[in-house]
Amino acid sequence: MTRTVTVGLDGSPESRTAAEWAAREAKLRELPLKLLHVWEPVPEPIAVARLLGPETHQHWTERIPREAAAGLRAAHPEVELHVEQVTGRPAEVLIDAAKDAELLVLGSRGLSGAVGFAVGSVGLAVVAHAERPVVLVRIEAEGRGAGEHPTEPSDTSDTASDTTPHRPVVLGLDTTAPDDTLIRFAFEAALQRGTPLRVIHAWNEPPYIAYGMVPDLELNAQIAAEQAAAVTSALRPCRQKFPTVDVVEDSRPGKAANHLVDAAGEASLVVVGRRIRRSPLGAHIGPVTHAVLHHSTAPVVVVPHD
Repeated sequence: MTRTVTVGLDGSPESRTAAEWAAREAKLRELPLKLLHVWEPVPEPIAVARLLGPETHQHWTERIPREAAAGLRAAHPEVELHVEQVTGRPAEVLIDAAKDAELLVLGSRGLSGAVGFAVGSVGLAVVAHAERPVVLVRIEAEGRGAGEHPTEPSDTSDTASDTTPHRPVVLGLDTTAPDDTLIRFAFEAALQRGTPLRVIHAWNEPPYIAYGMVPDLELNAQIAAEQAAAVTSALRPCRQKFPTVDVVEDSRPGKAANHLVDAAGEASLVVVGRRIRRSPLGAHIGPVTHAVLHHSTAPVVVVPHD
């Protein structure tokens, strides 16, 4: 069965921005696009009220996906589009839908440049439990989608010209446990966009830095060389498999989340990982991925891996 690029749709500006991004991604990947509209049942005492009666319920459940599909078909006639409506708890439905998706796309709203982004409980639950890649697409506080091209269209319609070059793809890499699934995803994303891949790896400086001691320049250089070599080694299989992708290896001291958030300002996509945990303690996103989700201005894809 052909996988789809699936987008969660609820009628909000965030989900409409995510749907537009998902349509462009479906075109890049030459895959069908599925609009998944999840309607959470209204509690019975409210549902019987005149303003939220059966007619109103039916009107909104049909109007939201119908209007979204019409707009996307007009903007992206070459993309095969399907619409599915499901009643249930949004997080549960979306996690289940991710099983058959190449990508699951959700929206998130910007609060401000300093505060970050509101991912929401549904988005965090889906990211923490889905076993397929999940993309969170930014919508800025004034309602515009965060672009992935160097120059956005002047009409701020949340669409980008197909001829406009993409910004680089950024990959956050942990060399202590590099995963081929995560690395391959980033290479493929860069190849599809015809853009460079920037690989960011952060490492901790020697403990004496915290105590204000005189730095050991020779030791620092040795550590930096070892960390850079670890990045090169982790990327070697995919560099051989994707020889046309221009790769920039960026290994530096400091906090990984800070470096990734900074790099997101010039990225078309930020790729981070989440280790799948099948334990009684439940799922876990991880501090770096959690920080990037809340502060990256570029779309972020979380790739689950063993």
